[in-house]
Amino acid sequence: MTLLMFFLGLGALVLGAELLVRVASRLAATMWVSPLVIGLTVVAYGTSTPEVAVSVNAVLSGNTDLAVGNVVGSNIFNILFILGVSALITPLVVNAQIIRQEIPVLILASLLLVGLSANGRIGFLEAGILLVALAAYTVFLILQSRKETQTTRDEYAASNPQESKWDKPVWVQIVLILSGLGLLVQGSEWLVDSAVIFAKQLGVSDIVVGLTIVAAGTSMPEVATSIMAAIKKERDIAVGNGIGSNTFNILGGLGITGVMAPAGITVPASVMNFDLWVMLAVSFACIPVFLSGREIARWEGGVFFAFYLDYVSFLILASQKHDALGAFSIMMMLFVIPLTVITLVVMMLRRPSPK
Repeated sequence: MTLLMFFLGLGALVLGAELLVRVASRLAATMWVSPLVIGLTVVAYGTSTPEVAVSVNAVLSGNTDLAVGNVVGSNIFNILFILGVSALITPLVVNAQIIRQEIPVLILASLLLVGLSANGRIGFLEAGILLVALAAYTVFLILQSRKETQTTRDEYAASNPQESKWDKPVWVQIVLILSGLGLLVQGSEWLVDSAVIFAKQLGVSDIVVGLTIVAAGTSMPEVATSIMAAIKKERDIAVGNGIGSNTFNILGGLGITGVMAPAGITVPASVMNFDLWVMLAVSFACIPVFLSGREIARWEGGVFFAFYLDYVSFLILASQKHDALGAFSIMMMLFVIPLTVITLVVMMLRRPSPK
């Protein structure tokens, strides 16, 4: 029954997010909202609604570890797993705007979260700062959209035809949006309840379940979007989806959750000492990879994917206090990580950037 509840919750989350994104995007388009704003706000934020729903439900249920683990774990998953698998399917071209703007914004958001979490707690004030930063970023995107070129508009129009199955009367679209939100709420409740049961049965903490099982589950909309985009050769969408969702997870996900948490969100020491820094390192790792010819090659996607497997392996070994943990940590710190960094730097310097 627990497994059934988990998959029912996951299905409700994915369906709710899909419904919310599709209808909200179409509603925004019919109201003449800029295509750039639709792509970077409605779609990117919409695919992150499962993380928000699960995190809010978790803190209201008293499982703050699950809420923090869900957001941090999802950000690590989005880059290492989703971009890794997508690049293995086809090399991903990185749009210049992502390098110039979205990556710096993501890094700043990650640094802000590390700073606000330094006292081991995200209270109402810290959450408010995150939400203000999200509002400022969204306003910036709206102002930036006024400079949008006609080429961008034509590309959006080509991929979003005027006639669509989502063309419904406004009141129907609103009902569908509310239905999507309802599925998110119910799905998050089932997912959180089953995740807590899993944690007890597996003998691991809520934070580990949040960083792995729940993080991967709530990232299913991003997984589906990015992998399908890679298969269809829409490579910029595959990259932009993951980066944009990560920014919202930090600013919006923890911001909304922190405001709604009666006693704030406690950041576990294990997250402060390890997982937050992994999330930050992953964000910085995008710079040399994305700059190396402005694409993520298959071998770089393989490196991302392998590091995600290593990260999950470390969490499992650490939670079980396995005898192999010491040898595994030494191998990663002294051999795998330095070798990977050196290889990425050399490849970035040797590969010419496209004109």
